[in-house]
Amino acid sequence: MAMIQIEIDSGSGFCFGVTTAITKAEEELASQRVSGDKETPDKPILYCLGDIVHNGMECERLRKMGLITINHDDLRQLHDVKVLLRAHGEPPETYELARRNNIEIIDATCPVVLQLQKRIKQQYTSQLPSSSPAQIVIFGKKGHAEVLGLVGQTNSTAIVIESFDEVKDLDFNNDIYLYSQTTKSLDEFHRIIDYISSHISPEATFKSFDTICRSVANRMPNISQFATRHDLILFVCGRKSSNGKVLFNECLRVNPNTHLIEDPQEIQAEWLEGIQTVGICGATSTPKWLMEQCREAIQDLRHTKLQA
Repeated sequence: MAMIQIEIDSGSGFCFGVTTAITKAEEELASQRVSGDKETPDKPILYCLGDIVHNGMECERLRKMGLITINHDDLRQLHDVKVLLRAHGEPPETYELARRNNIEIIDATCPVVLQLQKRIKQQYTSQLPSSSPAQIVIFGKKGHAEVLGLVGQTNSTAIVIESFDEVKDLDFNNDIYLYSQTTKSLDEFHRIIDYISSHISPEATFKSFDTICRSVANRMPNISQFATRHDLILFVCGRKSSNGKVLFNECLRVNPNTHLIEDPQEIQAEWLEGIQTVGICGATSTPKWLMEQCREAIQDLRHTKLQA
């Protein structure tokens, strides 16, 4: 096996919101470990509502430190504990439940998501009471944690559209206020804006708000350029990551020799045959240490091949 050049994409890895959430979890865990019972340092000391990041290996690393992932049903049973809210954000009902159950919230909602929640809530409250309220439309993935938090700002009245095709179902005779989940595609968002603009009734109002996070949106062209530079692309990502699916598909579009893997053990030696350069990249939920482990795994495979 010839010498292989390996490059890790400098633009891949945790976004600001995920980094902040993980840092808050680590700081709280470390603080309680120092002040807690030293004979049982591995006892559960911090709960997190949902996976802190859509990456199983990072979640496992934090679990070993004492972070316990719970769901909303679990939350209803808890009292007098600390619960971390991840970067995706939560609807108002979660905060109210925490208040009733005397739960201390460690709020790691991404500032970009938090600002979007406030804008949607202001729009919703500004049109109350109204016999014919405007349509608050959110371009996002139905059931996604961030989207649930956004819809919650409207007392669950917002309309969620997942793709351009669904925009045709809107009522173009009524006012429309369009927002986007922070990690959606800019191009598709603009297609939706153009369609509504050309179909909205002259008597109705249409306003759109570009709420897509640029630190995420800019990764699309950057990762596309990165993927074209290499013979083989290893896209490292948890398979539950929405952002990861979008970026992986972009890599695959420009470089058909792209493989999605969750951990280094999935790398197959035959992928490296005849390869001179390998690019390793990932989603906003992919830790740098995991991409580095993939680089080491490739080097180990090459070393084993040379010894054979």
